[in-house]
Amino acid sequence: MTVPSGPAGHPGGDRAGGVLHVAESGHDTILVTLAGAWRLAQKLPSPAEVWRQIEATPNVRRMVFDTQGVTGWDSGLLTFLGKIVAENDRRRIETDRSGLPEGVRRLLDLASAVPERKDARPADRPPSQLARLGGGTLALVDRSRAVLAFLGEVWLGGLKLLCGTARYRRVDLLLLVQECGAQALPIVTLISFLVGVILAYVGAVQLRQFGAQIYVADLVGIAMVRQMGAMMAAVIMAGRTGAAFAASLGAMRVNEEIDALTTLGIPPMEFLVLPRVLALTGMMPLLCVYADLMGILGGACVGVGILDLGGVEYAVRTSHAIGLRDVLAGLVMSGVFGALVALAGCLRGMECGRNSAAVGRAATSAVVTGIVLIVVADALMTVIFNLVGF
Repeated sequence: MTVPSGPAGHPGGDRAGGVLHVAESGHDTILVTLAGAWRLAQKLPSPAEVWRQIEATPNVRRMVFDTQGVTGWDSGLLTFLGKIVAENDRRRIETDRSGLPEGVRRLLDLASAVPERKDARPADRPPSQLARLGGGTLALVDRSRAVLAFLGEVWLGGLKLLCGTARYRRVDLLLLVQECGAQALPIVTLISFLVGVILAYVGAVQLRQFGAQIYVADLVGIAMVRQMGAMMAAVIMAGRTGAAFAASLGAMRVNEEIDALTTLGIPPMEFLVLPRVLALTGMMPLLCVYADLMGILGGACVGVGILDLGGVEYAVRTSHAIGLRDVLAGLVMSGVFGALVALAGCLRGMECGRNSAAVGRAATSAVVTGIVLIVVADALMTVIFNLVGF
């Protein structure tokens, strides 16, 4: 859009291009005189002429404009003046805009009032290796502080629960117990049964070479009770319940429900996080026992149906192979796994952003974090149990 200005006072004005004259006015002032039509379609002077005059004039502190000879202008004039104003700000030179047309002054003021977009300029050079290392270290420190603060609040909520002062609804706890327990049985049944079948097949391939197919019962029983039952149940719950925790809390964060609870004086950690941690931690040992039984049943189907082992014989071998320590080890692992999965899901949910896309990222992050914690905890507890002879 072209805006006529100046004494001509009619559309079109002078068809000649813009004219620029820069001169010293006083000992510390530069006068910039503009004339003609300043439009993009015409050849316009370069701001470099103004900058050369600034460098040639010592102790420049002020710049004034004379635009009485301007017959018309558009964004070409605004671009020219914008570059000059930005350079003056960089050189700490006062820019007197009183001599500019009123429309130009308003647009320049509007441009300076609106903050510049971060992606409007080309990206700067990438930081050095040392800068990236320092930034990563600071981010890790901040992240660790946030995680420790979350765990501390959960611990304080647990202490309040023991003292009977925690603020949560028991009906919510019962619903979460149902969600983490009974509603998870179908998927736990399927996965655990198939894991038992796979273990039996893998063991049978090797044990057949020695005529020791009966030891498939020992292999499946010990593996399921001591390791695989707890781990598979935990992985299932990480993908099912951990993601659900993160998504539900993330949605509450987006809808500002958590902020509303805080405003009402209800601690979100006690009202939302604590019941979820209790429900999943309490139900995981029961799911582990159920997964162990399904895995042993899957192994028995392979042993009796394919390896021609007797059902009673398979059951006797399984009962002799499994000891009380194996059962206790699996139960301890399952409880730890349940707590880790619940904490990972609640942590990601409470840290969720304020948009819908952040809810999906929180759910994905909760699953990944939960599985990683399960594997790391399983490795550590296996080593510890071996060292103490458990």
